[in-house]
Amino acid sequence: MNNSDIKILLVDDEPDILEIVGYNLKNEGYKIYTAKNGVEAVEIAKEIIPHLIILDIMMPEMDGIEACEKIRASKGLENILITFFTARNEDYSKVAGYDIGADDYITKPIKPKVLVSKIRALLRRVKENNSTSDEKVSVGEIIIDREEYVIIKKGEKLSLPRKEFELFSLLASKPGKVFKRDDILEKVWGNEVVVGGRTIDVHIRKLREKIGDKNFKTVKGVGYKFVINED
Repeated sequence: MNNSDIKILLVDDEPDILEIVGYNLKNEGYKIYTAKNGVEAVEIAKEIIPHLIILDIMMPEMDGIEACEKIRASKGLENILITFFTARNEDYSKVAGYDIGADDYITKPIKPKVLVSKIRALLRRVKENNSTSDEKVSVGEIIIDREEYVIIKKGEKLSLPRKEFELFSLLASKPGKVFKRDDILEKVWGNEVVVGGRTIDVHIRKLREKIGDKNFKTVKGVGYKFVINED
């Protein structure tokens, strides 16, 4: 997939941000679409099905948190990459974003070159996933289907947000193996993307709720592992 094939939806109520960030991403060859609030973002996302949404949090009419939630609930948009782009740096807003399915969190202000680097890192996973999209892997009673980006447990399809899916795929790739937190951050989020220490915990909690608490074990001070049918 070339950069010219990738569609990015940039959502912000500040015209200067739309212009500056849009300009730098267009220079990378991406197709850029813009929206100035959450309502527009949801409508445009449904129309164009972007590969990535860069979403401000504090906006009129509908904020980024609500917009993200509506996008994640829309058929065909469940696995779109979503990164928040905001001046707010409080932990609670980050956790709220991850709770409703955000993939990353970028804080303003940021130098254009650094922003472009982060976007490249995020989109690299889109390209990698496309190259292995026909892969299906069975782990115990669970099938990981990368073509549909779902897991199938006892015949039931579960559609997970992208980061939850990638985290589960990593842990399930070697049942019983303890993955260190630093390794998880690097392999799932990429070493060019900076996320908070609680990010993994939030995503593990979501996986436990959806797949089963007994399938995920915490190794204190080290990381996490996936186990099959452990009582």
